[in-house]
Amino acid sequence: MAIFTSLMAVVLLCSCSSKVYLFTSFHEPADQGLRMLYSYNGYHWTDLDTVFLKPSIGNQKVMRDPSMVQGPDGIFHLVWTSSWRGDKGFGYASSKDLIHWSDEKMIPAMEYEPNTVNVWAPELFYDDASKQFIIIWASAIPGRFEKGIEPDSNNHRIYVTTTKDFQSFTPTRLFLDPKFSVIDCVILKKGQHDYVLVLKDNTRPERDIKVAFSNSALGPYTNVSKPFTEQFTEGPAVVKVKDNWLIYYDSYRKSIYGAAITHDFVNFRDITNEVSVPKGHKHGTILTVKKKIVKHLIKYSKQG
Repeated sequence: MAIFTSLMAVVLLCSCSSKVYLFTSFHEPADQGLRMLYSYNGYHWTDLDTVFLKPSIGNQKVMRDPSMVQGPDGIFHLVWTSSWRGDKGFGYASSKDLIHWSDEKMIPAMEYEPNTVNVWAPELFYDDASKQFIIIWASAIPGRFEKGIEPDSNNHRIYVTTTKDFQSFTPTRLFLDPKFSVIDCVILKKGQHDYVLVLKDNTRPERDIKVAFSNSALGPYTNVSKPFTEQFTEGPAVVKVKDNWLIYYDSYRKSIYGAAITHDFVNFRDITNEVSVPKGHKHGTILTVKKKIVKHLIKYSKQG
């Protein structure tokens, strides 16, 4: 009876909820393109098993770390890492239905810095307070910052630009310098004037995930926490489920996706054994979409 009740609860959730969670994804070696997972409860994920957008720009023409948000007008905006090294910007495309996409273009956000080594993991955040999109990413510029244990070519800081239309962008500026090499940042709005930045401390002693805090989406972010994941973890993706926040992360030495849960970003609990993420999934972001959109994607993936 208990098993039957649990199954009925899942069925009711799937049939009654008008929202579904969508997780952008890619598979190594990242040359195939955009993949997506979906979930009805935020804990258990299904791979749509289809490539929705193939990379066509950048020196390496890859699509790593795809980050996506849906704007107030319903249009989806996607940014991604287009090369490991050499590119002075990141890829961008948009879509109304996640199946038909605009032409891909390079947003040359670091072209003003000729010594930029890379542009990694651009992350989108729509700031409803200022009605603009914020894009943050990690870049290494040799000789720019205090040298750590890692080589200068791996000494990253986070940069930012903003836009309202993805046609014009504010001048790129430094977003976060925590005095150590940092990558893979995600902005979250926890409440009014209450923002959290989830980040990877990429220094050799650490290579784990921490959080920092601000009263503004654009920072400054301070009070960097102690790590709440083990070493060799990266690519955090965060989703709010009821009153809790689930933080997914790539445990790359173990070749699995782990997860932690928190309600206050102070206390964290490892729930890796309570979630299921398809094998091969890599660094993406999670958003909530209407159920009919995922139904359409499921139909399309079966046809493909």
